[in-house]
Amino acid sequence: MSSDIIPALELKEFLKKALIEDIGSGDITTNSIVPETHKSRALIVAKSEFVLAGMPFIKELFMLYDKDIGFHILKEEGSEIKKGETIAEIDGKTATILICERTGLNILQRLSGIATLTRRFVEKIKGTGVKILDTRKTTPLMRYLEKYAVRIGGGFNHRFGLFDGMLIKDNHIRAAGGIKKAIELVKNNRAFHHLLKIEVETKDINEVKEALEAGADIIMLDNMDIEEIKKAVRYIKGHSQRILIEASGNMNLDNVRAIAETGVDFISVGMLTHSAGAADISLKIL
Repeated sequence: MSSDIIPALELKEFLKKALIEDIGSGDITTNSIVPETHKSRALIVAKSEFVLAGMPFIKELFMLYDKDIGFHILKEEGSEIKKGETIAEIDGKTATILICERTGLNILQRLSGIATLTRRFVEKIKGTGVKILDTRKTTPLMRYLEKYAVRIGGGFNHRFGLFDGMLIKDNHIRAAGGIKKAIELVKNNRAFHHLLKIEVETKDINEVKEALEAGADIIMLDNMDIEEIKKAVRYIKGHSQRILIEASGNMNLDNVRAIAETGVDFISVGMLTHSAGAADISLKIL
């Protein structure tokens, strides 16, 4: 599972690049209309209901552009926001507010949308003890932020990238010539050490048996139906209590509860980050 800490330097670099992408050589509209000394007060307001995520990053973005801006966060991360509520107040140069507005809102809407969808999944399986996980199906260069939003919504992070978790997928299995061979190759690699766990993706009960016999630590049940998942869970737990079980593939709000009740430990949901709708949020100068 990935770290809860977003590296400060990487975050600042991302926010700077996001601003540069939008500003380019300068905001020709704002520069034509607003005097440098003009100041305003603005509000960030909810236009829908959602779980709030991303406010610390938006504050950082505004202050990276203008260290003298006043940015006052009024709602806690992870709180459930109602339509019409004020999320933050901003005081300072009008030009700063106008220039940073869209980039800030884009990030805030995206992260709040992810947190909101995650919260809905978490609430669906409440009481089962199962953890909702994200995946690597994230927006390029926004993975830290999007996985942060999953945590704010009550979910948990799967591996962050290719470097911090061992996951043997179907294409690895094909390339190696089978699950047993793939696990043997992993264990014989110099990069493997005793603290790493080996997770293997399986598509049917035969692959589950092979992964168990070959010494997998975590078995992923990929795109199996409910009855196949139940059968796999019974088999795994009948042979070993140490093996962790993850269900993955085609997860949605309609089937996630039934899957959680099969006895798996984790359910990974790609749509948390690749299909979450943006929260509706606006900024208004008073």
